[in-house]
Amino acid sequence: MSASSMFADIPVGVGVIYEGERIRKPQMYVELGGPNIKEKFELLRVRPINEVEDGKITIIDRDIKELEEGSSIPYGILVEVAGKDLEEEMEGVMERRIHDFCNYIEGFMHLNQRNAIWLRVSKKSVERGLSFIHIGKVLQRLFKSEIPLIEKIQITFFTNQEKVKRVYEEALKVYEARDARARGLKDEDVDVFYGCTLCQSFAPTHVCVITPQRYANCGAISWFDGRAAAKVDPKGPIFAVEKGECLDPFNGEYEGVNKVVKERTLGAITRVQLYTAFNYPHTSCGCFEATTFYVPECNGMGIVHRDFKGKTPNGLTFGAIADSTAGGRQVDGFHGLSFEYMRSHKFLKADGGWDRIIWLPSEIKERMRDYIPKEIYDKIPTEKEVNTVEELKSFLKKNKHPIVQSLKEEVKEEKEKPIAPVTIVPTQVPTITLQPQAQSPTLTPTSAEEAITLTFKNLKIYADKLIVKKKK
Repeated sequence: MSASSMFADIPVGVGVIYEGERIRKPQMYVELGGPNIKEKFELLRVRPINEVEDGKITIIDRDIKELEEGSSIPYGILVEVAGKDLEEEMEGVMERRIHDFCNYIEGFMHLNQRNAIWLRVSKKSVERGLSFIHIGKVLQRLFKSEIPLIEKIQITFFTNQEKVKRVYEEALKVYEARDARARGLKDEDVDVFYGCTLCQSFAPTHVCVITPQRYANCGAISWFDGRAAAKVDPKGPIFAVEKGECLDPFNGEYEGVNKVVKERTLGAITRVQLYTAFNYPHTSCGCFEATTFYVPECNGMGIVHRDFKGKTPNGLTFGAIADSTAGGRQVDGFHGLSFEYMRSHKFLKADGGWDRIIWLPSEIKERMRDYIPKEIYDKIPTEKEVNTVEELKSFLKKNKHPIVQSLKEEVKEEKEKPIAPVTIVPTQVPTITLQPQAQSPTLTPTSAEEAITLTFKNLKIYADKLIVKKKK
């Protein structure tokens, strides 16, 4: 047993100390699910008390040590719980704790949620004998400890491709049914939102704000899930957030939300606007299902999800864009989001909603077919139509995407804007002096008696390189 373990019968350490542990490919024994595997899932179901055998752990096909080293395999985990006070609406929030509890296990990395999970087991932990049986025991004990309403729990691990595929199809139907329950409620209908800090071990300045019309970024927690979680575990990582005064209904800024976010991030984030990807956008952790990315040449945003394997028109992969989005930062135009949020009437409302989206993978486009306005559906290209920014601009113009009109208006405003004259003094040239070990150059202007005035119109300046030479 590790010295940093909660349990004597588990061959590796177990505890919060291992949250946030990353297992890189050279240290990896096996990868479960992940971006290269289509069928993977984690699912929690509430069952009648007589249908659950407490403490039962089943492995359908192979245990960890029997898997081929270095491989990526289809994987699923089914957690079945029972208790007289458990309700079906609690499933989603309890399911999300699988992520939390798996990361307590040394050498067992868990990322994402639902059918987007990505897990890795380290070589070191396999050498010490880590098995799915041990993982199951840890999960059972932590679930019962953290959620006392659970009276019985049984867990099944799937590594057989056909069995994974079968339960995967069932899981997709369960996810959709959960999401559909939340679609009728509006943000204006409630006085309380919910906050989630489950991912602060990865992103310390991130607080997910969950509203009826804005799902958690991970796509796993709805407003109803938040309500159930706060009821089950009032002191847990999911908690009520009083809306308070609405400071900006258009951008979605609330006094109560700002207060809680500031407290929970220790002042790192002080303002959040829920319906925009600019100014004070909602922060992102790293578990988001998709993210927007700003394309300045078109003044629009693309969307890319983690299962997209290609490059976006600006030449970046999902991973590269995610690096600019994650970590609890507020970066204009880069905005982690869930698929369910894309179905909402509040989806980037302040930015123009779907009218501001100028590119997305064909998989997302088909998935959102019933939610993208019909008048713009064919005007948004995918990887099948464009691969570069120039091709993107051409497609948008040809298909009369709404963003083209906004660009014309911006150009018109720019031309009509009065240009202030610039006064240039020929002999008053700043001298750049570099001091040894100085933090930055110092500017020393000289004086002059005469000056001329030049007015530039439509001036564009490009510089490939700046050369600073020491004066002899």
